[in-house]
Amino acid sequence: QVHLEESGGGSVQPGESLRLFCKYTTRVNCMAWFRQAPGKEREAVATVYHHAGTKQYSSTHADSVKGRFNAYDTTLAVLLQMNSVQVEDAGMYFCAARTAETSALCEVANSRPSEFSFWGQGTQVIVSS
Repeated sequence: QVHLEESGGGSVQPGESLRLFCKYTTRVNCMAWFRQAPGKEREAVATVYHHAGTKQYSSTHADSVKGRFNAYDTTLAVLLQMNSVQVEDAGMYFCAARTAETSALCEVANSRPSEFSFWGQGTQVIVSS
């Protein structure tokens, strides 16, 4: 069983940075950050794929967070570094995990919520000026 626990959410102003943490009990080779704004579907914003236990491959949402968000695994937790936060980035952020056969299958473009077996409870991000 994989247990995921998010933390680090809070209130920030546009342009500021925020770092979210996802602590896990067991590493699964495809870890992802999803976000869900009120009234919207849950969408993947960043993923980290582990190959052979050593290499990391990360991907981010091409349109909404490219160049601003980055995800990486520190062995103890999967971090989501959010820079230049925008009002549109507000929402509940969830950490999720699944087994993916290839790095391509773990990319954001191929990550749908229904494919992930393990989820955390989420952490809230509020963006207001």
